[in-house]
Amino acid sequence: MELVLALDAGTSGVRTVAYDEYARVFDSSYRELTQHFAHPGEVENDPIEIAQLSVETLRDVAHRAHENGHHVVALGITNQRETTVAFDRSNANNVANAIVWQDRRTARYCDELERAGHGPLVRSTTGLVLDSYFSATKMRWLLDHGALDRAATPSLATIDTWLLWWLSGGVDGGTFATEASNASRTMLMDLATRTWSKEMTDLFDIDPSMLAELRPSCSVFATIDPTLLPEMAGVPITAMLGDQQSALFGQACFDAGVVKATYGTGAFILANVGLDVPGVFDGLVTTVAWDLGDFGLASYAVEGSAFVAGAAVQWLRDEMGFIEESSDLETLAMTVADSGGVSFVPAFTGLGSPFWRSDARGSITGLSRGVARAQIARALIESLAFEVRAMTDAFAAGGIALSHIRADGGAAAMGLLLGLQATNSRLPVYRSTSLEATARGAATLAGLGVGHWASLEELAELWEFDQRFEPDDPLFADLGYAQWLRAVAHA
Repeated sequence: MELVLALDAGTSGVRTVAYDEYARVFDSSYRELTQHFAHPGEVENDPIEIAQLSVETLRDVAHRAHENGHHVVALGITNQRETTVAFDRSNANNVANAIVWQDRRTARYCDELERAGHGPLVRSTTGLVLDSYFSATKMRWLLDHGALDRAATPSLATIDTWLLWWLSGGVDGGTFATEASNASRTMLMDLATRTWSKEMTDLFDIDPSMLAELRPSCSVFATIDPTLLPEMAGVPITAMLGDQQSALFGQACFDAGVVKATYGTGAFILANVGLDVPGVFDGLVTTVAWDLGDFGLASYAVEGSAFVAGAAVQWLRDEMGFIEESSDLETLAMTVADSGGVSFVPAFTGLGSPFWRSDARGSITGLSRGVARAQIARALIESLAFEVRAMTDAFAAGGIALSHIRADGGAAAMGLLLGLQATNSRLPVYRSTSLEATARGAATLAGLGVGHWASLEELAELWEFDQRFEPDDPLFADLGYAQWLRAVAHA
């Protein structure tokens, strides 16, 4: 059997998934990634750990494929997007801890730029808002704090570039490249031309020579270094996509107006808006969906981002001890009929779309003697639906018509959440058969690049859902949402 692999380097862990000819999961391997919280509002990963876990999971899957007589034909990489790495391409060990997309250490710098009047230029050039979520201010912080002072070949990159370089040889000729979906999240790329913007690199005082070469998302980027992974010697890396754009591709949202919701570490809503650069939408950002290169044109997307979703579930599990496994949350929440007046605002690292308040912090309000773990668990699940509702409402206010939501991500396993989402957003919700849509997107794009699948139309026919959730009477959902918005205002 011919298999296509996806390497999904996420915020919480690294996963390699093998897909068969029907774009169904054939095998997988996962390793949890260490999160470092040095100070409040700061989140870091070790890039060396990311690379090592990537190699381990790739080796697991490739070894089993080889043992069973299967052939790996291509690899696609997908990644946590705005997370930023500073490293020396002449010395693989000269690398600083990566600043994760959730990190808020540059919020004050963003406020200074906003007060200086740079917000409109950033918005019109990049499609983004001035927020510490994006990579450019992280790059500036790393430079200001000496991360590249001793580097012979100083490099600033997102995780896709770091892994491509590492897997293709590293200091021994590794490929230093990125693509438009990731580059569009740096605050340094011109959205219209899909090239590095001189105005933006000047604004953030970043030398363009430190940035990776921009290529289409579907390209022959490199081949796997045989000394690093003999099991995958000669396998081409033919796709790279940021994780949320990859989920959009994996959910077969190829036509304008189709939207997906991913409930992962955060919650992310993307709507394909077609081939033309769209305008500005209040509370939302504009991004590149993908650039198909020789296989088609570039598509754009409008996006809403909530920084914390599944991460709040982990917090209840690990820090608060409410549950032993993340999968226990829904069971606990279903033991009560409602949240008992509790509102949960999961703003641990600020609020994203449509609020864009980096100074917000998480809160649990409405506590009384009648509240126990179950009510708080249910309030958390409700908050995930409310976060996404705030974004789908912003889509509607911007005139973007949505027909339904295609849901994926770990938290999408909760039927309670998707039922609440359908009612809150007034839209049917289709749960994808494969909740790992992010990996599926990278694999199917990589397979397209080597002719394993012939067209987008073929891939669209392979997409499947396992359940449809219909909107219910919105009365109580609307009351709960209004209460939640009041809690958000206080947060």
